[in-house]
Amino acid sequence: MATAELDMILDLNTLEQYCSAIGAGTLLKSVVLFEQLMPEYVGNLVKAKESGDKETLCSEAHKFKGAAGSVGLKRIQQYAQLLQHGEDAAWDAGHNEWLQAISNNAFEDLAALKSFLQTKA
Repeated sequence: MATAELDMILDLNTLEQYCSAIGAGTLLKSVVLFEQLMPEYVGNLVKAKESGDKETLCSEAHKFKGAAGSVGLKRIQQYAQLLQHGEDAAWDAGHNEWLQAISNNAFEDLAALKSFLQTKA
């Protein structure tokens, strides 16, 4: 995958800093843990949306934003950032699209992250 494309989905600057500080192998262990938790994160978002529970949806998006950001998943973090702010004027019109973007891209982005780190290890 080209660097420009990777830069859209991964926080390459932060990942390079993490790799320098703790090593790609150590970071990859955190990514594997995140991978195990991600179906639950995404499931909680979808469940809150389907039940019409805006407060829980925003709260779960906030948690997911932090978790995604901690492993360098930039695109997912950005959509979760939008999704967590239910008070924003754009939320009502955009939240379905943002949740769909998370659902559509989360696992693919995670695979790209793992591949990136494996080349660094």
